[in-house]
Amino acid sequence: MRSAILKTALGAVVAVLLVSAPAQAGGKPDTFALPNGFQPEGIATGPGPYAYFGSRATGDIYRADLRTGKGSVISKGPGTPSLGLKTDGRGRLFVAGGSGGDARVIDLRTGAVLKSYTLATGPSFVNDVILMGHAAYFTDSTNPVLYKLELGRGGSLPGEAVKIPLSGAIQYTTGINANGIAPSPDRKSLLIVQSNTGKLFEADPSSGATTEVDLGGESLVNGDGLLLAGRTLYAVQNRLNRVAVVGLAGDGSSGKVVKRLTDPRFDVPTTVAPYGDRLYLPNARFTTTPAPDTPYTVVAVKP
Repeated sequence: MRSAILKTALGAVVAVLLVSAPAQAGGKPDTFALPNGFQPEGIATGPGPYAYFGSRATGDIYRADLRTGKGSVISKGPGTPSLGLKTDGRGRLFVAGGSGGDARVIDLRTGAVLKSYTLATGPSFVNDVILMGHAAYFTDSTNPVLYKLELGRGGSLPGEAVKIPLSGAIQYTTGINANGIAPSPDRKSLLIVQSNTGKLFEADPSSGATTEVDLGGESLVNGDGLLLAGRTLYAVQNRLNRVAVVGLAGDGSSGKVVKRLTDPRFDVPTTVAPYGDRLYLPNARFTTTPAPDTPYTVVAVKP
């Protein structure tokens, strides 16, 4: 543990140096800072050249301009986490509420909370969210269930969420279970990574029935945020400081890890989102004890 903390501290020094380095030729910084003490976890990009980050400490939402790396808090949190994030084409941000057991939908123009949902009343960890079809789906790392917000005409928000129990191949055990979520390439099922086992599953969005995705024996242990681009799945393996790049079958039933991305600036990245020809990842720094003055950065890499 002491060597891990020392390694993390050295990584933080490197990150700080990179923050002050000139931007790449394209003009966009490849590393930029978030507020000290922010404790980032989730990221969402767009519309436009903007990225949104959630604080697992306060639930604040921070918006950064990817052209400059500068930003500010646009929505104050409820004092509970903001974890997985997704934006839609209607100027809204969907937020997974972690141990708060809730979800929020935020207006990106004003920062106002459009609607808040209580998803669980007992122990829970609402970890990530994806928009697919006419619905938002949230994972819970403590309880084997998906929470679904069925969007109505014109994207109208429902009065309450629907619980979809997970069944079949996925088996919850000690630790972080279902975490990152993404659509399958054919958009007929949901892909869910189970952090503690390293397994990837397909889930039926209606029934919650799951089958394991055949990865040829490869593991996605410590799997966190997922990003689908065509038939390529990017799976962040947080404490391993790498991103597994998985080539998937068209129906998502099988895949092959074709490479793993890593970078000396990684300091426990958790989630990933695209902009232009880059992938952006916030460094959550789980191996560093957080304090009000702890620095945090965002790293951009080429896939």
